Order: sequence, then structure tokens, then C-alpha cells
Amino acid sequence: MASIKRKQDTWDESQRPEKKKQKQKPSAAPKLSVLKEEEPAFPRGGASVLTPLEHKQIQIQAKQDVLFEQATGRKAMRSEFEDEDNDEDMPDQPSAPIPKTRRKSKKDKQSGKNGVIEEAGVRIEGLSYKRLVPGSIVLGQVSEINRYDVALSMPNNLTGYVPLTSISGKLTKRIEELVAAEDDEAEAEEVNSKIDTSRFFLLGQYLRAYVTSTHRGQSSGAKGKRHIELSLNPREANAGLAGTDLVTGSMVQASVLSVEDHGIIMDLGLSDSDVRGFMSSKDLGQGSEHSDPEEGAVLLCLVAGQSSNGKIVKLSGDPQRVAKIKKDSFLSDAPTVDAFLPGTAVDILISEVTRTGIAGKVMGLLNVTADFIHSGAASSGKDLEHKYNIGSRIKGRIICTFPTTEEKKLGVSLQDHILYWRSKTTSSASVAEDKAPTDVLPLSSIVEECRILKVEQGAGLMVEVGVKGVRGFVHISKISDGKIDTLDESMGKYKIGSVHKARIIGYNSMDGLFIVSMEPKVIEQPFLRIEDVKAGQVVQGTIEKVIVDGNGVSGLIVNIAEGISALVPGMHLADVHLQHPEKKFKEGNSVTARVLSTNPDKRQIRLTLKKTLVNSDAEPWTTYKLLKPGLQAPGTLINVLPDGAVVQFYGSIRGFLPVSQMSESYIEDPKQHFRTGQVVNVHIVCVDAAAHRMTVSCKDPSVFGPAQQEAFRALEIGAAVIGHVTEKTSKDIILDLESSGLKATLSIEHLSDGSVRKAQSVGNRIRVGQVMRDLIVISKQEGRHTVRLTSKPSLMKAAKDGKLLKAFDEVIAGSEVQGFVKNVAPTGVFVSFAGDLTGLILKQHLPDDAIKVPDFGMRRDQSIAAQALSIDLAKRRFLLTMKPLRETKTEAGANLEAVKTVDRGLSNPIDGVSTNLDDFKMDKLTKAKIVSVKETQINVQLADTVQGRIDVSEIFDRWEEIKDRKYPLKMYHKGQTLPVRILGMHDSRNHRFLPITHVGKAPVFELTAKPSNQTSPELDVLTLDKVQVGSSWLVFVNNVTDDCLWVNLSPNVRGRIRAMDVSDDVSQLKDLSKNFPVGSVLRARVLKVDVENYRLDLSARPGTSLNPLTLQDLSKGMVLPSRVTKVTDRQVIVQLSESLSAPIHLVDLADDYDTANPAEYHKNQIIRVCIKNIDLPNKRVMLSSRPSKVLSSTLPVKDPDISISQLKVNDVRRGFVKDVADNGVFVAMASDVTAFVRISDLSDEFIKDWKSSFEVDQLVEGKVIAMDENLNHVQLSLKKSRLDQDYKPPLTFSDMKVGDTVAGKIRKVEDFGVFVVVNDSANVSGLCHRTNISDQLGANPKKLYEEGDLVQAKILSINRQKKQISLGLKASYFGKDSHNQSADRPAGEKETEDLSDSDVLIDGVNGVELDHDSDSENDKASDHEFNRDDIANFDSDIEMNGNRKEGVKVPHQTDAIAATTSGSKGLSTGGFDWTGGMSSVDDQEAQSGTDAESVQPKKKKRRKAQIKVDRTGDLDANGPQSIADFERLLLGQPNSSVLWLSYMAFQLGLVEVSRAREIAERALKTINIREETEKMNVWVAMLNLENTYGSDETRDEVFKRACQYNDSFEIHERLISIHIQSGNHSKADDLFQATLKKHSQSPDLYINYATFLMTTLAAPGRARALLPRAMQALPPHTHLTLTSKFAQLEFNSPNGDPERGRTIFETLLSQWPKRLDLWNVLIDLEIKQGDRAIICRLFERVTSGKTMKARKAKFFFKRWLDYEERSGDGKSQERVTALAAEYVRTRGKVTGGE
Repeated sequence: MASIKRKQDTWDESQRPEKKKQKQKPSAAPKLSVLKEEEPAFPRGGASVLTPLEHKQIQIQAKQDVLFEQATGRKAMRSEFEDEDNDEDMPDQPSAPIPKTRRKSKKDKQSGKNGVIEEAGVRIEGLSYKRLVPGSIVLGQVSEINRYDVALSMPNNLTGYVPLTSISGKLTKRIEELVAAEDDEAEAEEVNSKIDTSRFFLLGQYLRAYVTSTHRGQSSGAKGKRHIELSLNPREANAGLAGTDLVTGSMVQASVLSVEDHGIIMDLGLSDSDVRGFMSSKDLGQGSEHSDPEEGAVLLCLVAGQSSNGKIVKLSGDPQRVAKIKKDSFLSDAPTVDAFLPGTAVDILISEVTRTGIAGKVMGLLNVTADFIHSGAASSGKDLEHKYNIGSRIKGRIICTFPTTEEKKLGVSLQDHILYWRSKTTSSASVAEDKAPTDVLPLSSIVEECRILKVEQGAGLMVEVGVKGVRGFVHISKISDGKIDTLDESMGKYKIGSVHKARIIGYNSMDGLFIVSMEPKVIEQPFLRIEDVKAGQVVQGTIEKVIVDGNGVSGLIVNIAEGISALVPGMHLADVHLQHPEKKFKEGNSVTARVLSTNPDKRQIRLTLKKTLVNSDAEPWTTYKLLKPGLQAPGTLINVLPDGAVVQFYGSIRGFLPVSQMSESYIEDPKQHFRTGQVVNVHIVCVDAAAHRMTVSCKDPSVFGPAQQEAFRALEIGAAVIGHVTEKTSKDIILDLESSGLKATLSIEHLSDGSVRKAQSVGNRIRVGQVMRDLIVISKQEGRHTVRLTSKPSLMKAAKDGKLLKAFDEVIAGSEVQGFVKNVAPTGVFVSFAGDLTGLILKQHLPDDAIKVPDFGMRRDQSIAAQALSIDLAKRRFLLTMKPLRETKTEAGANLEAVKTVDRGLSNPIDGVSTNLDDFKMDKLTKAKIVSVKETQINVQLADTVQGRIDVSEIFDRWEEIKDRKYPLKMYHKGQTLPVRILGMHDSRNHRFLPITHVGKAPVFELTAKPSNQTSPELDVLTLDKVQVGSSWLVFVNNVTDDCLWVNLSPNVRGRIRAMDVSDDVSQLKDLSKNFPVGSVLRARVLKVDVENYRLDLSARPGTSLNPLTLQDLSKGMVLPSRVTKVTDRQVIVQLSESLSAPIHLVDLADDYDTANPAEYHKNQIIRVCIKNIDLPNKRVMLSSRPSKVLSSTLPVKDPDISISQLKVNDVRRGFVKDVADNGVFVAMASDVTAFVRISDLSDEFIKDWKSSFEVDQLVEGKVIAMDENLNHVQLSLKKSRLDQDYKPPLTFSDMKVGDTVAGKIRKVEDFGVFVVVNDSANVSGLCHRTNISDQLGANPKKLYEEGDLVQAKILSINRQKKQISLGLKASYFGKDSHNQSADRPAGEKETEDLSDSDVLIDGVNGVELDHDSDSENDKASDHEFNRDDIANFDSDIEMNGNRKEGVKVPHQTDAIAATTSGSKGLSTGGFDWTGGMSSVDDQEAQSGTDAESVQPKKKKRRKAQIKVDRTGDLDANGPQSIADFERLLLGQPNSSVLWLSYMAFQLGLVEVSRAREIAERALKTINIREETEKMNVWVAMLNLENTYGSDETRDEVFKRACQYNDSFEIHERLISIHIQSGNHSKADDLFQATLKKHSQSPDLYINYATFLMTTLAAPGRARALLPRAMQALPPHTHLTLTSKFAQLEFNSPNGDPERGRTIFETLLSQWPKRLDLWNVLIDLEIKQGDRAIICRLFERVTSGKTMKARKAKFFFKRWLDYEERSGDGKSQERVTALAAEYVRTRGKVTGGE
């Protein structure tokens, strides 16, 4: 009770034990409070205000305290922790402000109610869950950073959680934007992945938190788990602060608004939004991890100053500056007490000191308290009364507020780590150390010797856990498994100094204390947290739940410790696939498992129950760092690929198992040997820890151990070895090499140099176990550890002579080499040597006779001898030849030797001077005779046997010398003699010339015929390094490609001209090969020279800049050539330079939008473009290819390129639809002008589905109706009424008048008349009844008219109410002058609303329903326009009475009309439609009676009596012919599916699919639920309907619904049949497979699927594969019948194999020989096959059975005889009779005779 607690608080120092009184100083009397005035010892008044019950309670409490004092010698302390609500809080001090009390005066008695009044003293108390209320502000330290929230450690072992939306306004806004951007709610979780909370906070960071809520959850226990929700938002964390309160030394929480160059702008959350914070980059602190804070992050900052106007607050987040509390980083003066908030350091004047806490004042006004924990008593163990003196001043830091106290009071902390603004370390020194307490003693650790240091009554124990400077606290509820009522520090089990075993269960960084438990159940528990569970660990657990999905058991939930559960995936339930896992695993069963992986962030643990993994003794692989090649362990295959498999180990460790490492034998398809989930034992081949990559192998590592590895490395290529044959195949021989034990392979082809037959003959003589000698090692592969051998005599001889090529460096040009064919390609033959060295013999270097033979007469591994032709040292490759060459030793020597063999004398030299080949030297001037003229060269002759060539680039000196620029060499002819100069020798292979020393057998000289070279004293040969940028040259086209020209400057200098740089005339660039043929000449400038890469770029455009074109070089209006790089539907992308590209939009392609078609452009096309605009900041260029821009501005422009300033209201412009939005259409009129068209401005007519009438890039024309140049807004109208001045609006129903003659078109022809659509109308239709079609009676409309005929009609009557028009087509309606009348004139002048009776009888029912939709073929009418109860039988001109179910009214009419209508049975209303199929609702309106509705009430007097006629009986004779008939029949037979389906078929006949769907849905609702068959028929009809008329989506939707309401298996079968009947075989196949997965227990399903596969899809292999699958899934008693059916399918199917069927039957008959039904079926099948021998053999076998009964024997003999009578002869019949007689004699008489 409150009064008792108040009384307890009044105890003073006089009540303490005498010992303590003696220790006190004499001057300590005023120690109670130096700040309070003395009060009289005896207050006035003597009466007590306590009730007798309160007195009794005080006496009991006092007695207990006296007993405690006598036993302990200390005063009993009452703790707040005795309250059960605070069972997890830290120890608190007793309520000990020790205030004095006084008696109430009479005046007080009248005004007060309580008997004891507390003096205005300070109650020393700490923070607890009970005292924590919404509105409290607390200092906390970040302890956990999660995906969805942040955990803060608060004083006294409290923990609060901050959701992401309570951090700052900036971050909340960012989250809202991300959530709004997510389309799918299922992807909302991605928001958290986009916001990394670890970038906003640091572990150990101090923050001020505002308590938003405290509550207990219902998840565990009776009380539930306590949850404290916090907010870090500065608007709440700085609650109560004003701008004037932010004085230097105070602490304020701020959020980052923006990060600038010199600092951070921060939001302080004050009511005055103009006050902002600024933190310099230097004030973040040296080495701070917040060097780049995120926007939205929060920091608790020190106020370092303010600007002069007070609007900018200077902040500091430097922890070192905040920690300087002895200088200036504490609050010494403040304008209001609101400035004192948690986090602020203050100067405290001590007013009270007790054993468990300290009380004091700040600034002499504000009360503060420090409890047992935060006064330092818990961590230091010192007595506070000796450590602190009343009246002294100390520094402290505010850690919490107490909003519920009457007088403002704050909680402070004196602990060093909070004062000095750092995390607690293992030392109490003011200088922080590196190690955190949890690093020294991790959570969940067991402390063997935990010593009790202090006992707190009713709270718990302070203990020593072995960590320097950090103690532990054991709550009273965590001391023992049972309940402990009292604790005694001097006696009992838990006295001071006693040692116990304990476990660390937590750590509070604010308190600097470990949370400890001594409960045996906690100590013995295997795991306390998910972090304690390690991958690879073996655990014991209990099955909590069996997870079942559509495929069966997919996993288990296993509890491995209190509050910790793990998942066992379905793949890891067992080593083998379990058919019925639910039988083995049941809830509550105990299991032994091994941990596969843990994910503490997601609170996930995965286990495996595979015995192979659980019982494995191998060390689990959990980190790549500890792995090395050779280690072995089991792993699980999680993915099987064509080239290998992925193996999962523990944690995130994975390895790749290549297909080559799966087995010693060859594996073609890994999926045939391995499956996902299989456990394999592997060893590491190689591992890359940094890249987290590893390769493993299944091969036996002992086969290739260290000894074998050493032997493998020692084995040399080309060495001779001895092998023992261990295995032999058709292609290879496997050997074990002697002395090394290595496995080696010898191909059969490598046994001989001869033919394949010879090699096979040698191979046949080799036996397993045979020893083979003198084998040569030709290759070895390190990765696969394979060795290949050869015993080809040619290779063995080359190896013995040392001529076998083993490396590239051994290849010598001209040398003869011996190898074998590796591969044959169309271009040549690849020859392999030892060491996998490969050379190439080109096609031209093969023997002439080999070229004509397929594959050049070569085969793989064939022996081959060749000579080295040339060697490419740079690319390390060489060419071979099989044609004879002269032997040479070096390349230079080869050339010289060739020269020696040539006849040096000359015959008929052209110059008449030269006599020897040696006379032709470098720079020699001579003469040459033209032999032929080519496009790029002139072939000449220096003598009879000496050839030369003159490149086109070596003929002309100047541009003017060239007469024909396309064909420069056209001026030369054969036989002409030219003065030339020798440049060198021509190399035809590399298209270059060489020095004169390279003279071959048939030398070709490179010559020059330039006039300048004939007179120059020295010849300067042009090379690429001599070409300078900017120089001009005559260049000659050597090759033409799509995007460039390759040109020659000289015979050995070649360059490139991009297509855009060829010419300024773009028309010439359209066909480069035509306008610039090979050999043509250009004048070009050098743009770029790259000697290293041998690249030369030129330009033939005059005035081309040497620098590449950039964005800065462009100017508005500039016209440039460009190359098309990409073409889309909306634009053309062009390239202006190598680094500059831009699009040409649709509106900029042409001056006439009708011709703007991007499809007319193609890639690499050169076009001319004009620069319209340049946006340098955004690096954008707007281009135009309009002829008026790039050619001439005088060209006609139909659609000008306009700006918004050039537009005016009422302008008519065209444009392309840019976007079709929900509120209208956007039209691009120009590149920067986009107009908007409202829906109401799209058309003069109403368009129901207006979006389908417009599409992007559609060309439209509209009139500008509004514009705003400032806002760049333009509004268009596409209405024709606005565009066309002569526009005539379409005729509407209101324009129709009786008597008008109109022109129209026949829309539909029916038996009762024709429907006519009026020309130039808004879809106005009318009906001409057959009586008004022709002047001849009984005319048939279908013989007179067809759909689409143009007619002229007269309006006979109009029904304004129902919007129906009756027309007439009789010639008599138009008279003689009808041909002169205009059928297109507007509706007539007069209108008749009141019709006569005769008009009603003939025309009154011929009205039509008007619909104003735009689509004249598929109009839909709304339901509210029709009266569905008004149904008329038009054929008999009768009117159904809406209030009666039977009878008709017969109006009077003329005899002629009666004769006309009585001649037939009546028109069928099936298909009758007022609008000719326009609307499903019109089917009902078209039959509505019109007599009563067309005739006004005033005409009733002219009617005669009507006779009721019952025509219901006609339904029996003719069946239902109209909607009314069906509805009438359904009233009597609502459960008849046949009637409902007929009704649906009737609507489908009218092409009313939607109506048919409605009827089907109506049928499902109407048919009684017990009529399952009837409902099933309707469902099947709906599936048929959607399959024929609907889409895949609508069909699937109906299918899902049908499966829910019916037998799922039957629905699957029905839909399969529908797919097969409709020819959708692929869908039927897919559905068959899906059905087998869901309904695998049906034998018929397997048989049907097999029949479908074999017969329909012609896939017998797939059909046969079903049988083993069915045998696995189905029970054994079905196997015989199932196998028999599959065997029969082999006989009956055209794709089957009868022989296979016989084999199956023979297998069945061998197991069940007494099953005569099998014999009978087989005989039937064989009779169909028609093989008499087989049939007779079967009959003989079945009748020879020893155990067959006589009755069965009679049956088979009789059947055999019948067969012989049909197919045999008399002899065969006599044989059957004789056998039957023999049977009777030997086994007894057949019952009944034959």
C-alpha cells in the first residue's frame, strides 16, 4: 500500500544499528540534508491518522526487520525488486531519502487524506521496467543492428528497440518512397535490403531515446515477454527543448539532413524549424567511422556554440571532446531545467549518500539520483558512504528521466565509461583498451568458479566472473531452478565468498555488467542463442512439426534447444528417397542431426538427417582458409549440370565437381549417374580461398597419391616406357606403367602406321596382362592425370633419333617432321606431335591428288610426314607442307640456296642492258613491259622469266595526272613499256615487299613507276612511322566494307577511311562499292597514326578537323553526315563520330509525316543530319534528317518543325501519338512540343473502348484548342467537327423521320427480314420485315438479299420509346420517281408518333434497338436500356402478355396478311436479333411484342377481341426455338444439364459467347447440389467453351474452379480429352504430366498416357518409360494388368513393336502360366497380326497345359478349330480334332463333347 511505503521511507538514521552510529563522525548530525531547513523534532498534534489495518501491517513489517537485524547486525532494506513486475531488472537501492514526518494539524487534516506526508526529499531509485513509461527519455547504447530495427541497451539491464520508421524524418520519407515504388507487396521486403541499417549506426554508439510504448507480448509465459519501443527522432528525443535551451555544454540529438563539402547540416527537431545544426567535418572526430554519414542518420552531439542570430547551432560529434567533462564539455549553467536531458554531463552537489545510492542537486534546484549500479558501487565494490561526502561536488552524466514523479528528478551515472563517452572495457581506467568484455568472456560461456561478492536482498547477487573490471549480476530468479525466497550474505548456500558454477547469458553495455545464471537447467542447455550453434556440429533434437505441401513431406521443424528450432529440408531427410517420410518422422520423435548452416540475421538453422553426413568422422569444412588439396569429406549434390555438379558442404562452403572427376570411367551425362541430394565422398583437387572457389573429385585419391604425383611429374614427353595391359576396349588399351604405377591409354590407331584394318589386327592380338615395351609417351594432362602413349613405328623411330617434336622451340623451318592427324578441317589438316604440339597443313600445301578426295584422304590419328614451311614466333604457330621442299638450315640460308639454283642469266631483258639476275638491285632504274592490268596493280615483265608488279599507289605523283578517278589504271594497256625503279621483292603472302636479299626461286620484284622516283637520286620508301598527322596523300581503295574503305598509301602502308569521312556528298555514301570501287583514288588527310598497332585513320572530306568531333565542336544548324547504328520503331540512332551518337525522333525524320518510317533505314547507312539543338549540361544532341533542314529550306514542308511559340489556337497540325494514358492521349507535334488530347476531344462519336483506337506512333491530325506558352502546354482536339468546315455530323436516331428515304447497307439477313445500317449515320440500324421487302407475297429474304448489299429504304415507323425503326424496301414505296430521289438526303420532313392498328400489325414490331457505340460490327447494349420481360413471337404477329405464362392475343388483320402468315409453321426465333448480332441483350428485345407497346391507349377502341392460343405443345414437336422457349422449359427442368447445354449451344449459334458463359454460370448455381453428374456436364461444357472461344487464362481459371468443386482427377481427364480432340497435343502432354504428379495411383491414367504418347505423339520411347514409373507408384496387385495393357499397346499402336509385346507377354506367362486370360488376350492379338505359325504355336502351348481344366480346354480347342476353319485347310482342321481327341483319351473326356 502506498501509505505503508511512505511510512517506510520515513525511517531515519536513528533506526540504524548501533555499530554504524559509532562509526559516524560527531558532526554528522546534519548529514541528512545540508540543503533543508531544520524542522521541529516533535510536530504539533498527537492523534494518529493511520487506520488500525495500517498499524497492524506496520507492526508485522517492523517485527520482521527486528528479527533480520538481530541475525545479521544490519538494518533490513526494502527493495523495489521484490515486486514481481521487476524480476529482470538490476538491483535497486532501498527507498532511502530518509525524509522526516510530522503530524497533521487540524488544518492539515481537513485538507489532506493520507496519514503520512512525505517531506520534499529525494527518493534514490534507478530505472526499471515499472518506472519506464511512454514519454520517458533514456540514454542508450547501440547493442544490435538488425534489418528491421536497432536494439539499444539501457540502464538496469533494459533493452529497447527502435523501428526503422522511428529514426528520423528523412529516413522515414526515404522508406515511404521505396515502398511506394514497389509494385508487388511480396517485394516489400526488398526495401530493407536497399536500406543498410549498418551504415546508419555503430555498435556502442550513444543515443538518446524516447520511450513510445511498453507492453508485454503473449509469446511466452503467463506474463509474456516485455517489449520496449523507442524513438530516436530528434523531435521526440529533444522533447521540451527550445532554441534558447541550446547552450554550450548541453547535448542535443540531431539527424543528418544533407552532407556538404565542409560539414553536415542537421535537423534538431525543435518547434522552431528555422534553427538548424551544423557540424564541421573536423568535429566528427579523428578516425571516426562516421566520416561519411548517411542522410537520415542520427547523432547525439555536443553543443559547441551558436551563431549571432541563434539560428545556427554549432555541434560536435567528436567523442574525445564530449569526454572532456572536466573542462568545458558539461553543462554548468542553463536558462531552464529543460536543457538537462540524458547524455548531458553535469556538476552534482551531493545531498545524500546511502549504501545503495547517491542523491544530489544540479544548479541547486534539480534533483538527481544515482542507483546502486550507476553510482559505481556495483563495479568497484567500495562503500559509497566512505567514497563520497555530503556537500562535495562530482561530475556525472544524465542517463534517464522520471516523468511520473511529482517533482522533476533525473537519473545520473557516475560510471567511467559513460562519463568518458566510450564503451566499457576490461579495465576501469579512463583510457579505453581494445578488448571488450564479451571478447574476453563470450556470451553463453560457462564460468566454473563464480565467486559471490555481494548479496542484494530481494534482487540478486553480484559476482566475480574472472574478467578484470567487469562484474556479473545474478537475478534472484536465475540463481536456482527452484524458487528462492530470501538471501543471506553471511549464511546459507549463497553467502558472500561462496563459489558456484554459472553461465553468461547476457551483457549490458550501459551497466557494464554481465548477466549471469546459476540455474542448472541453463548451464546444461546445449545452446542459448542461434550464434552458439556452429555449422558441422552434431545436435540432438525433437521433431516439432512435419511440413507437408502438394508434393508430400517437404521438411521438418526440429527443436534443438529451448527457444531454438531448425529446418531439415526435404532433400536432407535421408540418404535415399523416402516414399512415405511421414511414417518415419512423427512429431515428438527424437532425432540426431548435423548442422548444415546457420544465419543469425534471419534466425535460420538448417540441419541434415542423412546418416552419411551425421555419422561421418571427417572434419566438417566450414571455412575456405583451412582447406587444402588432398582433404577428404562427404558433401551433398545441390545441382547437377551437363559439365559437372555443385557440391554443398557446411556453411557457405561449396565446391565444383567436374564431369572428368566424377569417375574413373567416362561419363557422358552426369544426370544419368548422379541426382540432386545425393551424398558423395570427395577430395579437394584445388582451392582458392580468396575467391571462395574449390574443385573437388570423386576419384579415389589413393590411386593417385603423392608417389604417383611425383612419378607423373618425373615422366617425360617422348620417353620410352613399359606397360602392362589391364583393360581393353574397342578404341583404347588401358595400361599400368611399370615402376610408376600410372595409368596410361594407348589408342588402337596408334598401334600401326598403316590402315585402320591393320591397326585393329594388331590390337586383336593384344591380350589383357600382356607386357608392351618401347611405348612412347606423347602427352600427359596434369588436370586429369592421364597419360597417352603411342607405338607407331614412325613416331618411335623419330623419338629414338631425337627428331620427335615435343615443344615449339624445336621446330626448324625446312626440317622434316613426323606426326599424326589431329583433325581435318575444310581449310587444311591439323597435325599433332608429342606434348600436344600442333601444326597446320593448309589445303594448298597438300598433295594435288589429296585435294580432290573427301577429307583429303585423311583420318584422325593417321601417321603423317611433312616439312616445316614457316614459323610465326610471335603467335607461336607454324605451317607444314607435304609438297617437296629443298632442305635449308636457316631462313636466310634457304633464300640464298634457292638463288643458287636459279639460272642467273636473263633472256630477252626489257631494258636491253641487264644480262644477269644480279643486275636487278635496289634503286635500279630499268624498264618493264605490262603483262596485265588489274584494279590495284599492274603486272609487268622485266625479262622472260622475271616478273614484277607496280602497285597503283606507285604510279601517280599528282591528282591531276589521274584522268579516270574511279579506274586510274584504265589508261594503261597490255604490252606497254614503262620506266620503273626497283623497290624490293614482293611477298604475296603478307602483301608487302622485302629487301632484295629475299630472292626466291621465282622472284617477283616490287616496282615504282612514279615520275618523281625516276629522277630522284635516292629512293625513300614510305613506312607508317613516316606518315604525319595532318599530311595529305593520294590513296587508292583496296577493299570496301559496310562502314569503311581500306586504302593504300603505298604497297606496304594501308589505312582506313570511315564511311562518314569518305565524302561530303551523302548520296555517294549510300553505295560505297559502286561509287568508290576497288582501285579508285581519293585525296585524304591523316587523322590518326598508331604505329604500335599498325593503324592509320584518314579522311577524304575536305576541311576535316584533325581532332575527333566532340559535343563542343557542334553548333546549331550544322549539317553533318552520320552513320545509322540502330533502328527502332520510334527512332533512328546515328553516329556522328567515334564518341558521339544521338537519336533522330519520328517527328524529325521527314517533312511529311506520312513518309516518316524508321523501317526505311538500315544499319551502316550514311545519312545527312542537321543539328537542331545542343544541351551541353546533359550531353544531349537533337538531330533532324528533314530534307528542308539538310538539303534546302525551299523544299515543300507539309508538317513543319515548330516550336510552341509558333503555334496558335485553331492551328491544324499533325503529330504522332506518344503515349496513351488513362486520361487522354499525348501527341508529339515536334521534338520539343507535345500536345494533350482529352478523352472528350478524341472523337465526335462515343467510343466505348477508346484506347483500342489509338496506339503509340499512330499519325493523327488535330486542331489546337488551347495553349500556354509559359507552361509549355498545348491542347488538341481530334474531332472531325473541328477540323472539317464542311463536316456533316452523322445522322442520329433523332434525325430519322417517318417517310424519309435513306440509303443503307444490308447488315444481316434472317428468315423474318433483313437489317439495314443507314449510311452516314451514328450506327443507326433498322429492320425491314419480310412483309415489307417485296411487293410479291411470300418473298424469301435470303433469296433476295445478301450481307453487304446496298439498298434504298423508306422509314415506315419509329418507336421513340424503344428506339426502333421499321423500314420498307418495296418498290411501290418509292413510285416511278424513285430513281430520281436522292437516297442520301437527310431524314424526311414529317414524323408519325401515333400509328394505326394496321401499321402496328405490319410494322409495329419491326423496331430496332439503337446503340451509339462506334464499332458497328460488335456493339454491346447496356442492360438498363431493355425490358427483359418483354418477349414477342414476331412470326405470328402475336404479343406475349407479360403477366401471363400461357396464351396469345390475336389482333385483327386483313385476309391477305392472314394467308401470308398461316402458310408456314412460324419463324424460328433461334438467332433472332434486333441489331443483327450486335448485342447479346438484343436477342430478348428482338422478340418483344410491339402491338401493345406501339399502340397508344387511345387506340384501344379500334381493337377487336383477342383469342388466346396455347402453343406450348409446339415445343414437343419442334423443340425450343427461342430464348423464351428455353426459359420456359428450364422452369420445369432446372436440373437438366442437357437443356442447359442446348441453351448454351443456342447462344453460341448466335455468336454470343459471353451469354453462353453467363448461362453456364447460371446453370451451376441453379442445378441442385446433389446432382453431381449434371453439374459435371456443365463444367465440362465450360471447359469446351473456353478451349474453343476463350484464352489460355480463361480456360485455366475455369479449370481451377472445376477442380475445386468436382473430383480433381476426373476434371483433369476431361480437360485432357478436350485438348486431344481439339488437337492441342502439347497442352495435353503437359497436363498428363501434371496429373501424374497429383494422381499417381490410377493405373488407367498411366495406360491412357502411354496410349497418347505412342499413338498420337509417336513417342514410343517415352511411353515405354512410363511402365517402370507406374510399377514404382502403384500397388503390386495392379502390376499384372498394367503390364498386360502396355504389352497390348505394342500390338495395337502403329508405332508399337509387336516383338517387344510378345516378350512382355512371355515374361508374364512364365510367372503366371495358369492365367488363361493372358493366353486368350495374346491369342487375340496374334490373330490380328496374322502370323499363322505363331498363332498355331500359341494354341498348341495353351492346350498342352497339364493342369488345365476340361472346360477351359474345350474352350481353347473349339476356338482353335474355329480359327482353322476360317484361315486354315482341311488338314489343319483334322490335326486340331486329333489333338482334342488325344486330350480326351489322356486326361479324361471333355465334359459335354464337342
